Amino acid sequence: MDILGAINSALGSQPKKQDDLMSVVANLIGGQSGGLNGLLSQFAAKGLGDVFESWIGTGKNASISPNQIQDVLGSDQIKNIASKLGLNSNDLLNQLSGILPQAVDKITPEGKIPQGDILSQGMEVLGGLFEKK
Repeated sequence: MDILGAINSALGSQPKKQDDLMSVVANLIGGQSGGLNGLLSQFAAKGLGDVFESWIGTGKNASISPNQIQDVLGSDQIKNIASKLGLNSNDLLNQLSGILPQAVDKITPEGKIPQGDILSQGMEVLGGLFEKK
């Protein structure tokens, strides 16, 4: 199943929720907590820096479990995001564990964290993850 199929299945093919989820992912990787470098630091602090770095690198992306995502982001943040999206925490964590590695990989095609306005760059790339094929 491709990423859009997984999102559509989990979100019930509701475009508004797809847009909201895309915004959440964009904020995680480009806006809040210092962007990708800040997110990398959060993952490293939980012993998952190598997993995150695999997403940046040009090789195969390491997988991450929903529980690991919750450990890094914190249950309060997950509950808040899930509530805003109208999802339960488990559904959100399942989505993030599939989408976040792909999103980070897509905005780091050269195997390094880009400089400049990463939020704008990220939104362009993420829009492609949510387009129907």
